[in-house]
Amino acid sequence: MKAKIAEVFPSIQGEGAYVGVRQVFIRFYGCHIRCEWCDTPDAIGDKPGKYSDYTLDELWREISGLWDGCHSVSLTGGEPLLQKDFIKEMLPRLKSAWVTSYLETNGILYEELAEVIADIDIVSMDIKLPSSTKCRSFWNEHEEFLKIARQKDVFTKIVISSDTQKEDVLRSVELVAGIDPGIMYILQPNCFDEQRYVVQKCLEFQKDCSRRLKNVRIIPQVHKFLKLP
Repeated sequence: MKAKIAEVFPSIQGEGAYVGVRQVFIRFYGCHIRCEWCDTPDAIGDKPGKYSDYTLDELWREISGLWDGCHSVSLTGGEPLLQKDFIKEMLPRLKSAWVTSYLETNGILYEELAEVIADIDIVSMDIKLPSSTKCRSFWNEHEEFLKIARQKDVFTKIVISSDTQKEDVLRSVELVAGIDPGIMYILQPNCFDEQRYVVQKCLEFQKDCSRRLKNVRIIPQVHKFLKLP
């Protein structure tokens, strides 16, 4: 079995609850949605892109030389769960090596998540707001996904753009609150928008979200400021 991998590299985590920790990133190639503000378009897979085919042994040899001093290995994308069968084989090997696994996902493919959740340590779950992404809504898929992901260390992340509508934000809040109001909920300003305006929107949304959720934070993409991959 082989996986399509866009790139493998060490860096710091630039988003979410674990911002600043050192990780080895495995960027899986391919995604089944196309968000308007996607910051990794070369990994989407709806047009010819650059990737390499890796067997598990080949990938293991590459990452095992990189993770010294790292907090975890990030399975990112694209959407890594599109290559669920490869990940299902890889996770027990990470666990046997005492390496923490960190899944970065668009939070849609809940059936695939159910097959690998037993061996995942941390889930960074996006909630895709239709007014932000310009894609269709995925409310039912997100709800089922979060019900499964909450078995582990999970946080939710919502990108806020100049087009984001308050009604979408509040609906996502109700979704999270209905499962567990203690789950961390992160408002992430879109790095492609005019920062001051979008940050102000985040500050306003944070007040509204905090009425229903216990842990609402505003965290930008730190790696963009540091000019890191």
